[in-house]
Amino acid sequence: MASFAVTGAPELILIDPLAPADAEALWPALDRLVEARETQAIALFVTIHYHVRSVAKVHRRYRDRLPVSVHGHPSIADSLGRDVPLDPIEPGESLPAGARAFAIGSPRRRETPIYLPHRKALAFGDAVVGVGGELQVWEDTDGGRRDDWYRNRFLPTLRPLLELDTEHVLVTHGPPAVGNGGEQLAAALRAPPWNLRTA
Repeated sequence: MASFAVTGAPELILIDPLAPADAEALWPALDRLVEARETQAIALFVTIHYHVRSVAKVHRRYRDRLPVSVHGHPSIADSLGRDVPLDPIEPGESLPAGARAFAIGSPRRRETPIYLPHRKALAFGDAVVGVGGELQVWEDTDGGRRDDWYRNRFLPTLRPLLELDTEHVLVTHGPPAVGNGGEQLAAALRAPPWNLRTA
């Protein structure tokens, strides 16, 4: 799983922060970003509830140095610990660095893509992945009702994301689309879905 640090705003944005078991290289690099002159606060964004693993650890490490906020679906609150407050994400609400959250799925998923306008970057949890040098929508289909749901209920919730001015699509599984993210996302929505069984 990949995570991202996004600079260029008063807030340092950490998307799905993940500290590996051997984090010797991670902490000094992250410390430098936190200690940078322009960093006034830290915002941790959790795109999907499965990606909460290291959020509390990162929050606890930096909360005495700078204001640190955690933003994600309300379902992650119990995984954070009582000492790590959650600012639940509601699509349409104001977020640090001018970020915008989007609801996807019908019914709505617990995944919340995040758009960072200052970097023209769109971050996904699991709905979109990088496979073979291109983006793919990750969804299990079955050749029947599940295919119908995918085409008629799920894809329509992703299509509004194509209207964003997106240059980069940050995915937590596989390589991100850097520089041509909007075009790659459009191609992914036209292509059949990808899943582990068909890989």
